[in-house]
Amino acid sequence: MSLALHAGLPAETETLMHNEAAQAAEVVAAQFARNREAIAALAAQLRAAPPPFVATCARGSSDHAATYAKYLIETQLGVVTASLSPSIGSVYASPLRLEGALFIAISQSGKSPDLLRNAEAAKASGARVVALVNVEDSPLARLADTVIPLGAGPEKSVAATKSYLASLAAIAQLVAHWKDDPVLLAALDTLPQALRDAWEQDWSPLTDGLVDARNLFVLGRGLGLGAAQEAALKFKETCGLHAEAYSSAEVKHGPMALVGAGFPVLVFAQPDETGPGALAVADEFQGRGAEVWVASAATRDAGKGSSVALPLASAAHPALAPLLTVQSFYRAINALALRRGHNPDLPPHLNKVTETV
Repeated sequence: MSLALHAGLPAETETLMHNEAAQAAEVVAAQFARNREAIAALAAQLRAAPPPFVATCARGSSDHAATYAKYLIETQLGVVTASLSPSIGSVYASPLRLEGALFIAISQSGKSPDLLRNAEAAKASGARVVALVNVEDSPLARLADTVIPLGAGPEKSVAATKSYLASLAAIAQLVAHWKDDPVLLAALDTLPQALRDAWEQDWSPLTDGLVDARNLFVLGRGLGLGAAQEAALKFKETCGLHAEAYSSAEVKHGPMALVGAGFPVLVFAQPDETGPGALAVADEFQGRGAEVWVASAATRDAGKGSSVALPLASAAHPALAPLLTVQSFYRAINALALRRGHNPDLPPHLNKVTETV
């Protein structure tokens, strides 16, 4: 990874974003140990009285974690999971029928008014409210039926990193215990070391290739869609680079008309049933002359496109791959922001805690 080339900016390893993201493995290991009994107890209750559906509520990076929760819960447990728009309860004040549902609120600060109003309404309607929150004495934590502390510790960079990965890890731990899946439970034990390995992957070809970019697409699908959403947000937030996230299937319904010669495309190919389709889209775009980077654990056939391969750390379970992809991405995006003359810790016009109604 290159050092910052702009006067007045810190070196790559001196940013808050770099140092906070680098803590993810230790954060996740401590979180798993601390929360194991509480999550196992919650999971036993959910098995004994299965909710008819799950509703998530979140904004920003936390909402990208909710996307991951949707796919993980639906693929592993078969329970329909929907994202509840915060404005339904806060702006429209429309009552929703959530009796018996599992309502998962995901937040770093736990004090945004719209999230609190929806959690209060969900609880009043008979939902079980579970809060995944980093600030444990927050208003959200106080009103929840069950609190799952993220345990990320202080995060001073405006761009969320370790708290986002801690959210995904907490979701994975909850689903593994809820399903009582020995394979996924065993895979969780390997996650901290896998995150360390992911941090060491060299994604400098992506950093080098996007220094002068103005737009790009980030593609993922299924369990990897939330990772694509998170990456697109970070491009905008830390680099001043307009990026849009799409499903590798949805991109073919209109947006692909923009992809031509020189158009940058970053593809996250999940090591599961969605992976081949993502790689096929990458090959199609590369064939049009687009600049394509592919993060994939799959071995590409010789001569099958010439997209730039980004190395991925090995995941013990496909469901954990998005965490490793994002961890490698965080190191690369920190470097890219500096190369483009931006301080990733201080994006313009943004605050660490955003309170919306």
